[in-house]
Amino acid sequence: MSPDLQNPVILWLLLCAALAGLTYAFVRPELRVRAVAYGAFLLACAVMIWPPYERNGEPGKIQLGLDLRGGIHLVLQVVIDDALNATVDDAVTTARDQASRQGIEYESAQRVDSTSFEVVGVEPARGKDMRDLLRDYFRDGWEVREAGEGRFLVEMTDVYQKQLADQTVEEAKRTLGRRVDTLGVAEPVIARQGSTGDQILVQLPGVTDVEQAKRIIKTTAQLALRLVEDSATSEETLLQSHGGRVPDNMEMLTGAGAEPGQRVYYLLRREALATGRDLKNARVGVDESNRPQINFTLNPTATDRFSRETGRNIGRQLAVVLDGSVYTAPTIQSKLGADNRITGTFTTQEADELAKILRAGALPATLRYLQELTVGASLGRDSIRDGVRASIAAMAFIALFMLAYYRLSGVNAVIALSANLLIVLAALAYFGATLTLPGIAGIILTVGVGVDTNVLVFERIREELRNGKTVRMAVQNGFERVLTTIVDTHITGLIAAAFLFQFGTGPIKGFAVTLVIGLVANVFASFFLSRFLFDWVLGKRHIEKLSI
Repeated sequence: MSPDLQNPVILWLLLCAALAGLTYAFVRPELRVRAVAYGAFLLACAVMIWPPYERNGEPGKIQLGLDLRGGIHLVLQVVIDDALNATVDDAVTTARDQASRQGIEYESAQRVDSTSFEVVGVEPARGKDMRDLLRDYFRDGWEVREAGEGRFLVEMTDVYQKQLADQTVEEAKRTLGRRVDTLGVAEPVIARQGSTGDQILVQLPGVTDVEQAKRIIKTTAQLALRLVEDSATSEETLLQSHGGRVPDNMEMLTGAGAEPGQRVYYLLRREALATGRDLKNARVGVDESNRPQINFTLNPTATDRFSRETGRNIGRQLAVVLDGSVYTAPTIQSKLGADNRITGTFTTQEADELAKILRAGALPATLRYLQELTVGASLGRDSIRDGVRASIAAMAFIALFMLAYYRLSGVNAVIALSANLLIVLAALAYFGATLTLPGIAGIILTVGVGVDTNVLVFERIREELRNGKTVRMAVQNGFERVLTTIVDTHITGLIAAAFLFQFGTGPIKGFAVTLVIGLVANVFASFFLSRFLFDWVLGKRHIEKLSI
């Protein structure tokens, strides 16, 4: 095909020009406007959907859903408490830094729960200074309460909690979107769902490497750089020097030891010196032994804090924590800056995947998997084949019935039904809607509705003929006197489809979309187009008998 003809607008204009010429030659003057208008619209629909399926590596105009192309369907729940805890921990770090800068002495500052923290043991002479500090730095979204005896409690307001929850889900959604982009998946679906507002639907149709996609989607990749207070090869040994329990401002995590299969237990500070939210970039590199490592860069704000804290803690271990596990815990030899690295027993593929995840952004909270479904590509092809077979069988049976029962007038009905299908497919292509198995069911249902409309019109025409009306008058009355009935039935169907779309889930919405498009298309095809065909065939000739 010529490159110019590959432009859909140019191709449509050429086809419309040819249509206008044929119309001028074979259609009566009073019908030419309708003929060109209806024909141009149907030609636009045909151009819009071509090619409907994938050809020569080029994607088709009809987007296929997960159940037709294969892929992954996940329903994830965002654990909001993780983000609240991280926010409170950041607030504790801020309170400690500012109190230290102002020389305010206190016993401890630590998180109480996921929405509050406390500062205990403030010297009486500096109580007012601490109160002013907290109210200054935690003015928006926080409430500062003085409990007496040098104790201050800082709590999130309910409004701020809801705001953080909404921001966390939206950030998780955007992060998942960036991760999916690294996979090169076309037409992914990433959307919030559920009445609680903390669920995310992820659909990846047509993925080629299902296992890799699942790993990248599922990995939380919460990076934290935290100071090590103590470490041991067993939990009992670690806790012996701490009264047999983990201190309130500490957390115990494990990591791989020097020997294969060995575990090391670490006692870490809860507050992180830097987190995945502070990353500017992450990429794969190699260490001195030519083994894969991950190089990462912190943003300027985090770099200042990280440099200051590492400079104060030279000689101590710094744990690199990923998803609740200590990857490595090197000793701080000097003040660290923006550029750093993560080493470990990575394979090249693992390092590449982890770098992609960190580069796309760490999730702001842990994801809980509520539903997981993997559809194979072969199953999708089977679904397409079966759906197409069902549609062809339904169309063939209906065509035979209409031709047998209404004779030559049945040809009119078959053309109208074909136009209906063409308009539905064109609308799906134009609006970028996704065709699913329930959507195919909706298309088949619209074929049935189209038949019902034709039956209403044809039976009314028969009744008019039995009452002694001429053929031309019977056709005119048949269409005009069923218009109200057709409109009523289609509005009823549109109302039902609107409720299905509003309250249904993904597959139900797909059914509702095709049903709405099909009902609207059916009014045009089975009423206006069908009437035009009758007017064209009847012409100005005097016909005594109509084949109906």
